[in-house]
Amino acid sequence: MDLKPTITFDDFTKLDLRVATITAAEDHPNADRLLKLQIDLGSEQRQICAGIKQFADPADLVGKQIVVVANLASRQIRGEQSNGMLLAASQIGEDHALQDIILLTPSRPAPAGSSVG
Repeated sequence: MDLKPTITFDDFTKLDLRVATITAAEDHPNADRLLKLQIDLGSEQRQICAGIKQFADPADLVGKQIVVVANLASRQIRGEQSNGMLLAASQIGEDHALQDIILLTPSRPAPAGSSVG
């Protein structure tokens, strides 16, 4: 397993990890591997784009809680605004190809916008 470079505790504290509830999910209109997710962060609604299309049915995502990086700078991804990033584990096969994505979720329901850390 290749680890990324060590960061300081101060670097880690810059991340704003939050619980979000997915309120809508659909295929991204301009990308084969992306989904557009509408999320509830408690105090606001946002859209994020995530490369999970081959591993998740949009209908199954609605109502699911995930963990997101809430303070990631916004960016345009194939013509759609993405305002955050979901966290997921990548399962890699023996052939080094991506086999599955496992979304990080709270172990029990939490209020949308709850801080993680």
